[in-house]
Amino acid sequence: MTTLHLTILRHGRSRADDENVHEGRYDSPLSAEGEAQAAALAAYWTANPPGFDRAYCSTLQRAQETARIVTDALAVPMTPSDLLREWDNGPLAGMKRNEALEKCPMPAFRHDLDAFTPHGGESQAAIRARALHALELIWQGGGERVLVVTHGGFGNSLLRELLGMQHGWFPFGDTAFATVRLSRLSHTAYVTGVNLAPHLA
Repeated sequence: MTTLHLTILRHGRSRADDENVHEGRYDSPLSAEGEAQAAALAAYWTANPPGFDRAYCSTLQRAQETARIVTDALAVPMTPSDLLREWDNGPLAGMKRNEALEKCPMPAFRHDLDAFTPHGGESQAAIRARALHALELIWQGGGERVLVVTHGGFGNSLLRELLGMQHGWFPFGDTAFATVRLSRLSHTAYVTGVNLAPHLA
């Protein structure tokens, strides 16, 4: 195998989205809509098999539930990993957005070595290091077509590390996914799709 085909999938809509709170490490389960989105994706991939050899997922509920719905339908082995969790947003997790503006206003500039908020959380440098460790786990885990079920922020971190970018941004809607083709013989990474959601068309 000289190529690794990587699919990076964001989880479905969660209850936290309906509650209008900051998510991050807030461990919210899928909403009924999120479960339906994941089931629609499972049905789409069942009809259009992506050929996944293996899957990895974040250990937060919303990602695990999404991964379980999809991998059960496709009979793909799944490995949970804390490395794939969303950014640690410290005290913002689970906090109402208007409350967060009062209690934890974000500075105009935040250095990559600073904590996520003035009151704690993961720095961007720590997030980048974790993304590299996650990619190393996936790279060395074998397989030619691998599914990674994670979060919008951390999905961006994975893509940035693969592409050598620090501040690029890629959209990830509910159960939308990006596809990347990686050569095992060079450092070449081809982004072949971003924010794909054919099951929700």
